[in-house]
Amino acid sequence: MRRILATAVALGAALLPVLAHAQGAVSVEDVADTGDTAWILVSSAFVLMMAMPGLTLFYGGLVRAKGFLAVLVQVGAIAAVASILWVMVGYTLAFGDVSGGWLGSGNAWMLLNLGNVRANTAIPENAYALYQMCFALITPALMVGAWVDRARFGWVVAFTALWNLLVYAPVAHWIWGGGWLATRFGTLDFAGGIVVHTTAGVSALVVAMLLGKRAGFPKTLMLPHSPALTMAGAALLWVGWFGFNGGSALAANDDAAAAIINTHLAACVAALVWLVIEKMTVGKPTSVGFATGAVAGLATVTPAAGFIAPGSAMLLGVVAAGICYPMIQIVKQRLEIDDSLDVFAVHGVGGMVGSILLGVFISPSFGGTGFAEGMDLARQLVGQVLGVGIVAAWSAIATVICALMVSMVIPMRVSEDEEREGLDITSHGERAWEFD
Repeated sequence: MRRILATAVALGAALLPVLAHAQGAVSVEDVADTGDTAWILVSSAFVLMMAMPGLTLFYGGLVRAKGFLAVLVQVGAIAAVASILWVMVGYTLAFGDVSGGWLGSGNAWMLLNLGNVRANTAIPENAYALYQMCFALITPALMVGAWVDRARFGWVVAFTALWNLLVYAPVAHWIWGGGWLATRFGTLDFAGGIVVHTTAGVSALVVAMLLGKRAGFPKTLMLPHSPALTMAGAALLWVGWFGFNGGSALAANDDAAAAIINTHLAACVAALVWLVIEKMTVGKPTSVGFATGAVAGLATVTPAAGFIAPGSAMLLGVVAAGICYPMIQIVKQRLEIDDSLDVFAVHGVGGMVGSILLGVFISPSFGGTGFAEGMDLARQLVGQVLGVGIVAAWSAIATVICALMVSMVIPMRVSEDEEREGLDITSHGERAWEFD
C-alpha cells in the first residue's frame, strides 16, 4: 500500500509541471491583450466620431440652410437604428460561425454566446462586435448625401434599416466573415473599400435615380450654405479615419501604424491635387474642393491601407483626385443624375478604384505586403475585379428591392411644397438658424 501511495505521489509530482504548462497555455490563449483591446475601443470611438459629428457637419455644410438639421437628424437616426439591428441580428449575419459562405449562422443573436477572444485576434469578441458595429452604422449614413432636400424621413430610416440587413451584413460576411468572395476568389479589403464604399456609393446612385432630381436641378445653383462647417466635418473625418483604417489591423502593431501613415498620405496628396485641378478648371482652389479631395483620397486608400507602401498610397491619392473629380461632372452634368453630395463619385468610385489597384500595389515589387499563398498579381487582380463587380451588382439590385418595398408603405419623396420650404421645418418643425 505504501509503495502504491509513493508511486502515485511521485507520478503526480512529475505531471504537475506539465499540467501547469497546459493550463497556462489555455489561459493565455483565452485572455485578450489589453493593449490591442484598448486600441480597438479607441478606434471604435474614432469611427463613431466620423459619423457624428464628422459626416453630419461635412454633409450639413454642403446643403442649403433650410436642410441642415434634416441631414443631422437623418444621420443620427440611421446610426441609432443600425446599432440596434447590429446587436439583434446584424453581427451574427456578418460574423457568426460560417454557414455555407453566404451568411453567418445564428450563434450570436443579441450578441449572446460571444467568445472571450475573437478568433484570429487578441481582442475580446464583444470589442470586435463593437468596432464592426461602428462600420455598420456609418455605411448607410454615407448614402444620406445622395437624397438631401427631398427624401421623406420615415422612408430614409426604414430603407436604411432594411438595406443594412440585405446589403451590408451579407457583403461584410462574404469578405470579412469568412464568406465565399474571400475564400473562393481571394478578394481582399483591408478596411472597407468594397464592404463600405462600394456598397454605399452604388446604392446612393441607385436611390438618386429612383427619387429623381431636386426642383431646379441642374439649372439652379444649389450652393453650400457653410463651407466652414464642411471643412470642420472633413477634418473630423480625416482624424477619425485613423481609427477606421488603423483599427482594421485589429491590433496595436506595425500594421496599424502602416495603415495610418498610408491613410494620411493619400488624403494629403488627393487634397492638394484636387486644388490644382480646381485652379486649372475653375480658376480658384476652394475649401470645399480641399475637403472633398481629402475624403476621396481617404476612400480610395481604405481597401489597401494595410497592404501597401507609402509611395503607393501617394499614387492612390493622385488617382483619387484624377478620377473622382471628373466623375462628379459626368454624373451631374452629362448624366444629369442628382447625387446631391457626390456619394457615388467620391466614395463609390474611390472605393472601387482603390480596391482594384490593391491587386497591383500589394505586390512586393511595389513595396506591398505580398500575395497570399496560391495567389499572384493576375489572380489577385481577378479576385479584386470580381469582388467589386459582384458587390456593386448586388448592391444595386438589393437597393431597388429595399427602396420599392419600403415605398409601398412610406412614400420615398416629400411633396413639392415641403421641398420648397425645406425639410428642417416641414419634417422636423425646427430651423437650424434663427436670426432676429
